[in-house]
Amino acid sequence: MNKQQGLALAVAVAIALGAMVFWPATSVAPSAPAPAASVEAPAEEEEEGALVLNEQQIQAAGIQLAKAQPRQISTLLSLPGEVRFDEDRTSHIVPRAAGVVESVKVNLGQKVKQGELLAVIASQQISDQRSELAASERRVELARTTFQRERQLWQDKISAEQDYLLARQTLQEAEIALNNARQKMNALSGSAVLAGGNRYELRAPFAGVVVEKHLGVGEVVSETSAAFTLSDLSQVWVTFGVFPKDLNKVQVGKPVKVSSTEMGTDVMGTVAYVGNLLGEQTRTATVRVSVANPDDSWRPGLFVAVQVATDTYSAAVTVPVEAIQTVEDKPSLFVRTAEGFITRHVELGVSENGFVEVRQGLEAGAQVATVGSFVLKSELGKASAEHAH
Repeated sequence: MNKQQGLALAVAVAIALGAMVFWPATSVAPSAPAPAASVEAPAEEEEEGALVLNEQQIQAAGIQLAKAQPRQISTLLSLPGEVRFDEDRTSHIVPRAAGVVESVKVNLGQKVKQGELLAVIASQQISDQRSELAASERRVELARTTFQRERQLWQDKISAEQDYLLARQTLQEAEIALNNARQKMNALSGSAVLAGGNRYELRAPFAGVVVEKHLGVGEVVSETSAAFTLSDLSQVWVTFGVFPKDLNKVQVGKPVKVSSTEMGTDVMGTVAYVGNLLGEQTRTATVRVSVANPDDSWRPGLFVAVQVATDTYSAAVTVPVEAIQTVEDKPSLFVRTAEGFITRHVELGVSENGFVEVRQGLEAGAQVATVGSFVLKSELGKASAEHAH
């Protein structure tokens, strides 16, 4: 190898080494975005649960918003209860005199007006009292005539004063007997009205519903027989038992929410009475709530759930109950953002009157979806399914 060949070989080796040094640098360049992708991954996780919607789409979906804000809210004591008749508006009608039922004019469950005829009863006792009253009236008339005559004779000094005094005493005794006979007849007043002869009528003392009926035509009844039970169902009682440890939380005047899962309705009332005695079996005190019942939907005997408001405090953040949706088995809210909505898992507290306390996961002032939030939950489910595929 001469000198020129050696120089050419050295140049070739140098070019080859330079190419080896340059090639790794150029081969790494296409994979340079990889670190950038790893940096953007957390951003995608932060956007998980986000829904992009413009204002027109929100309005078209019928989604309404509400502002999370502080609110006075009460802790609730939940207890089982039962609907009962309002005993102040319930009457157990009994015959005023023994007799035989001639006719019954109403049926079980029938609504009656005040004074409406319920039944007619024939009674020998009524006949005897009528005869006694008539005899007493005639005796008074006769005694009054005799008294007036004897008084005139005594004044004219024709008869002795003793005859006059005897006539006056006889008149007074007759008047006492007449008043006694009238009181016996008046004792039949109230739900009974004399109908003439030996009959009297049972009439409704107030407007209500015939909830019990215990007599039929031809039946013999007495003053102790339960003929009808009449109740005004426009208002009913709800009673429930409270253990001694909770009695200091339940006071007269406290608001109470009565709800029925069977009917799917609820009504508000107030505590009207707290019992002073504990039941021998239940060891609880009976609490009574008066509830309006204009549609007769709260029927006596119905089991209900009772919630009594106890302590009241200021909740920092509350939202309407309808805004709460379950996402990933957690209570969640859809919070309004500039691009649409984002899902927030939250921790809930006490709920009352359609609002629920949010203890963690949301700040006051945030706008959350209420009506239509279920639509957002459905869209979020679709997006998760597409992302999985």
